[in-house]
Amino acid sequence: MTSAVATAVAERTPLSASERERLAPLAASAVVDSMQRLGSPDAGISPTWVGARLVGPALTVLTAAGDNQIVHAALDVVQPGEVIVLNGFGDTTRALIGDLIAERARSLGVAGFVVDGCVRDVDAIRELGLPVFARGVTPAGPYKNGPGVIGGAVAIGGVAVLTGDVVVADADGVVFIPRAQLDTIVDLAEQKLESEARKRASIRASVG
Repeated sequence: MTSAVATAVAERTPLSASERERLAPLAASAVVDSMQRLGSPDAGISPTWVGARLVGPALTVLTAAGDNQIVHAALDVVQPGEVIVLNGFGDTTRALIGDLIAERARSLGVAGFVVDGCVRDVDAIRELGLPVFARGVTPAGPYKNGPGVIGGAVAIGGVAVLTGDVVVADADGVVFIPRAQLDTIVDLAEQKLESEARKRASIRASVG
């Protein structure tokens, strides 16, 4: 018998065009620095292919270790532009997503995945251009028994994440911005990048 529980997924607010435009150039490192070095999972969560870049609001999913039954249910409720943030309890024995789930997710307009667990078929996922950040890669497939929860609070690499929190991920890793703090954090991150640009220009001028 399979089992899935969905909560708090009926009403979600997508990012506005202006919010996406402001988030697009922000490095994950600048965002973390603007959050007093908080909001970033441990270094085990990393991009599965070079060049992956991810921005979007989280749809949180909690699953049993090594089981992806709830992931299929999440694809029935995910909204375009959302990032599926999957707590697989850090289990690295079985992949929770592969090329078929990635293909379906891409067709639905999913922005990408953050998986505290393993994935597989990374070459195919790279060819799809779907950003996936995960704890590891394994060819071993998942169980499909459940249970799972969609839309509840999850922990990813030691960081608490709620549905609607904003994901920024790049080559350095992942950071989660609490939705209520989005404008403030983006303001600070933009100021940091401007400050760094001035310092960089000064350094280059001094050695030029």
